[in-house]
Amino acid sequence: MASGSSGNCFYLGCENYGILIDAGISPRTIKKNLKEVGIGMESIRAVFVTHDHADHIKGLGGLGEKLLIPIYATRLTHEGISHSYCMTERLTHSARYIEKEKAMEIEDFRIECFEVPHDGTDNVGYCIGIGGVTFTFLTDLGEITPTAKSYIDRANYLIIEANYDRDMLRMGHYPLYLKQRIASERGHLCNADTAAFLAENLQPHLRHIWLCHLSKDNNHPELAYKTVELALRDKGICVGKDVELTALRRTTPSELYEFE
Repeated sequence: MASGSSGNCFYLGCENYGILIDAGISPRTIKKNLKEVGIGMESIRAVFVTHDHADHIKGLGGLGEKLLIPIYATRLTHEGISHSYCMTERLTHSARYIEKEKAMEIEDFRIECFEVPHDGTDNVGYCIGIGGVTFTFLTDLGEITPTAKSYIDRANYLIIEANYDRDMLRMGHYPLYLKQRIASERGHLCNADTAAFLAENLQPHLRHIWLCHLSKDNNHPELAYKTVELALRDKGICVGKDVELTALRRTTPSELYEFE
């Protein structure tokens, strides 16, 4: 439903219920977006939070405390959420805890979070299994560690960051400290690094890649897509035949994908 520094939110569901990954947009917007594809808020079983930056948590208070939807995050992330300036409504009754690399189940979903390098209070990606397929989410990370790689390797469907183009960041208007933060190992992945990793490590069971968290100022969807497509092509991997590839829009919902 959103992917970028203005807000992040993903829905993953089966026929009768689903979960959210992050809620960095308002509950009203989430409700509107889901309603347009025939999904009611009453079907949301939980929200799983990647980290405590504002663009991932702004909508948590309304979802958790008003709609009574459980909010799952690591203990450290919950501590960060409780001190965040953007949380006008604190999580008192809705906070739930998840531990890294310890799987939990919500009905048919099997959910496991894992460490990723970023500069939030605590930072995780998610590996989610349902119906015999696996989805891996990595929305903010400065590098792909061996731990992150191990979860990417499991994925049939992969949502992975391609935040910036190196030249656009270098030549852009951001102050030096912010450029350094973005490009650091606890910042964000650039198009080229994401492309190089995928080209070298693409697994035969990976069916679809979505490039997420694209920068408004330092990237373009077409550029991110083309950078990854060319890297894959150089390894003999044909986008559209061997694997599907999509660059997600920042502030408008994607289409609703249906999987077997």
